[in-house]
Amino acid sequence: MFALPLSRWLARRRFHYAWVIAGVAFLTMLTTSAALGLPGAMLLPLSGEFGWDTDQISSALALRFALFGLVGPFAAVFMERYGLRAVLATALSLVAGGLVLSTVMSHFWQLVTLWGVVLGVGSGMTALVLGAVVANRWFDRHRGLVIGVLTASSATGQLAFLPLAAWLIQHHGWRSAVIPTVIVGTIVAVLAVALLRSHPRDLGLAPYGAEEGTAADLPASTAAPSTSGAQASTAAPLATGNPAATAANTSPAPSPRPSFLAPFIVLRSVSGNRTFWVLAGTFFICGLSTNGLIQTHFITLCGDFGLAAVPAASVLAMMGAFDFVGTILSGWLSDRYDSRKLLCWYYGLRALSLFWLPHSTFTLYGLSLFAMFYGLDWIATVPPTVKLAAAGFGRERAGVVFGWIFAAHQLGAATAAYGAGLTRTLLMTYTPALYAAGLACLLAAALALTLRRSSKTPAPPTPAAVNGLAHP
Repeated sequence: MFALPLSRWLARRRFHYAWVIAGVAFLTMLTTSAALGLPGAMLLPLSGEFGWDTDQISSALALRFALFGLVGPFAAVFMERYGLRAVLATALSLVAGGLVLSTVMSHFWQLVTLWGVVLGVGSGMTALVLGAVVANRWFDRHRGLVIGVLTASSATGQLAFLPLAAWLIQHHGWRSAVIPTVIVGTIVAVLAVALLRSHPRDLGLAPYGAEEGTAADLPASTAAPSTSGAQASTAAPLATGNPAATAANTSPAPSPRPSFLAPFIVLRSVSGNRTFWVLAGTFFICGLSTNGLIQTHFITLCGDFGLAAVPAASVLAMMGAFDFVGTILSGWLSDRYDSRKLLCWYYGLRALSLFWLPHSTFTLYGLSLFAMFYGLDWIATVPPTVKLAAAGFGRERAGVVFGWIFAAHQLGAATAAYGAGLTRTLLMTYTPALYAAGLACLLAAALALTLRRSSKTPAPPTPAAVNGLAHP
């Protein structure tokens, strides 16, 4: 709608449209992750109103985490077949609809359906795979930094909205807490429809920072619609602001739409590769020690020690602020230093912070220390993991391979969401779950160092594989 004229206007001012795409992706991931984090503030209100136990509510949230991850590999297929606009608008609609309908639920199966299935699928259609897809398609330079920024939006969104949600719950009930996220989601959906495009070639662009001649593989038919002759010769350079775009007129046609079996084909092709399983295993531990444990149960944990919901949510928001800095810094570091060593440091420091938490006395000072160290490390593991996946399996298939690695992350989150809830129900404390997560992080730190600097993976079983999304 507005993308082509806006990209031309920006090109005349030497501003690449890739940054607009990254901005919309940032807002989308921020909003969907905010919806994913809201239920963490509602464990106690739901238990009080409906009489559901912590482990019951946690089971619905665990299903949400599992679907959030398992939809990830197919999200890349959706984006390739239907485009970023359609996928993001659908995801935001599902998230907003699930939140609105949850305000009239009265039975446990409705909680499972709306917060487990609808929120899980809706948020999973964007997830961290969106960041990997946008960074790899639209950026040739600063890819690690872009992944870091987009990842930070996902993690920060899960935490930053919680103080407002906790305040609304305290003063107006838990149903009012969904209103801000629904409003923001609607606005972002409109921006996605108006501004998003799937590939740089759709606007006659090369990826940001691409070398001259890179645009030779971009289809001319998308460089400047409805142009011909002399008009076509000027439209593409106008859209790109880069002389390399003139090569687009001789480029091949786009590849066929991918099959929904493609993620399974890619999974099979990498299933014998040790690097894949190490990355998946460490990311399982990452999810177990972040989303599933702290994001879901932190407010209830603080309540067990006498800290009210609003200050507890404020500590989570503080974590989100530190996480935003830490994840962007991690993206910058992953462009410059060995990603294996970065992962070892991240998981090791996270383990220490989890061991410290039960002994923090839950004072402002103790929790502030935890928020700083744990927040800087919250999801800083994503940029080096994406870099290692791209190095090990090729940039073309990095989106789908990372989708499966991210699925392991969310299965870990689901395990902790339910397991920690069950621990509290049976033992009346979260301390064993915190110690177990810390030990798992030490294991992840050791596993990260076992990765080789580079690795090769078997070629996919179909020669037509493009971006890991070929027809079988």
